[in-house]
Amino acid sequence: MATRQQQPPWIQSSLPFVGMTSAVVALAVNMIISKMAMSEGTSFYILSVYSNGFATLILFPTAFLFHRSKRPPLSFPVLCRIFLLSSFGCFAEIGSYAGINYSSPTLGTAMLNLVPAFTYILAIIFRMEEVNLRTLTTISKSIGTVVSISGAFIVTFYKGPALLNSPLTSEPSTQLYLPVAQNWILGGFLLACASFLTASWCILQASILKMYPVEMIVVAFYCLFVTIQSSLVTLIAERDLSAWRIDTKIGLIAIFYAAIMNIAFRLYVTAWCIWRKGPFFASLFKPLTLVVAVVIGVIFMKEVLYLGSLVGAFVLIIGFYAVMWGKAKEGKVEKGSDESSSNFQAPLLQENIEHV
Repeated sequence: MATRQQQPPWIQSSLPFVGMTSAVVALAVNMIISKMAMSEGTSFYILSVYSNGFATLILFPTAFLFHRSKRPPLSFPVLCRIFLLSSFGCFAEIGSYAGINYSSPTLGTAMLNLVPAFTYILAIIFRMEEVNLRTLTTISKSIGTVVSISGAFIVTFYKGPALLNSPLTSEPSTQLYLPVAQNWILGGFLLACASFLTASWCILQASILKMYPVEMIVVAFYCLFVTIQSSLVTLIAERDLSAWRIDTKIGLIAIFYAAIMNIAFRLYVTAWCIWRKGPFFASLFKPLTLVVAVVIGVIFMKEVLYLGSLVGAFVLIIGFYAVMWGKAKEGKVEKGSDESSSNFQAPLLQENIEHV
């Protein structure tokens, strides 16, 4: 604590920016490395199983070490809810990997911006959100949702001309990690389904953390259950037993990177940034994931950048910021009217997954 107090103010203020930037880069790089591994034959089912299994080995000791003295008892109903949460997460992760495999990391990062829109729709369906079209916040969130979904349709169904790394002019050797036959529409559909499952995951997870507000232990059990569920799904869907053997170096890199950087590191760095600056600050960095993925993919992987991806991503980002602006304004109104609101004391992980 004394060391923190001795830090200059400019360092303390810049650390959240550095943290969120590193978290965004970790996510974008994970999508690209996973794409490279899948293009060389690694099954996306196996990626999910091994990365979550390795993350479980990291998170379980860490969680119980941090909470070895002050830890509420973990009841059976809470475990059942975590298991259900893991089901959403398992299929969202497999769907995301499959979508990237059929399309590209650029489309995958673009579709991430659908999560707030789907969360808003589900909140309305389950009456967790009031719809008052006479208020500016509701109008902003509703328009942002429609715009986000429109952007998703554009990036999925409209490819347009190639702007960079045209497949007609690029040498085959420079496009090593692009599949021979991309199924862009199927990839977009799977990524949209993954975003919807992630939104459902956010809502269920909020209720779990109200019952058991120990984030690290919830995450540890979550990773354990995802490992078990993804293993069962893989045994059914992946009939080739040789797929369980990772023969390529990039496959091993993808597994270890996903476990260490994308699951463990990114999750807790983001939680720390939210603790310092709040959830809205963290959410503003989401579109940066798309920028990082495009830059890395186009420059280093020679990924083809299409006009439809660029236009659709721009529309998605506009919709994303419209939804987040409405949520931010609504949060200020609620905070002003009720300073003692329990939302102010929401657990870090809940805020992390809802807004990042």
